[in-house]
Amino acid sequence: MASGPFLLDTNIISDLMKGAGSLAAQRGRLAMQSGKVICVCTSVVVQRELVLGLTKRPSAQLQAAYDLEMARLQILPLTDSVPLHYARLRAHLEAIGQPIGPNDALIAAHALAINAILVSADAKFLRVPGLRVANWLSTEKDAENSL
Repeated sequence: MASGPFLLDTNIISDLMKGAGSLAAQRGRLAMQSGKVICVCTSVVVQRELVLGLTKRPSAQLQAAYDLEMARLQILPLTDSVPLHYARLRAHLEAIGQPIGPNDALIAAHALAINAILVSADAKFLRVPGLRVANWLSTEKDAENSL
């Protein structure tokens, strides 16, 4: 049974850029084979982070890997409901003394707005109420449960 779109975070796409043998690529293939994935996408916010990284560290090889991975993904614009999700989660996390950065908050808000599973190795996303998170870079035995 499909579980919703999978929105890939920056660290997952960076791992995918290493090639078909990367851990994220292996986990992604398992998720696709399981029938749980209806869409693999990323946020325009993630795209912006990756482009910034490529600009700071120009490399023809990295650029080619980026182009290949981004061609495989839907790059989603922010929707009208993202600002409300963003404001609520930022306010909540700040109120409990566990804020996350503005880009991460936007990525989390985007995933919440489209009811996506955020695929990230960043544990801070686990603090976001209601956000479903899968870690395709985990080497723990229970990582299969995050597919």
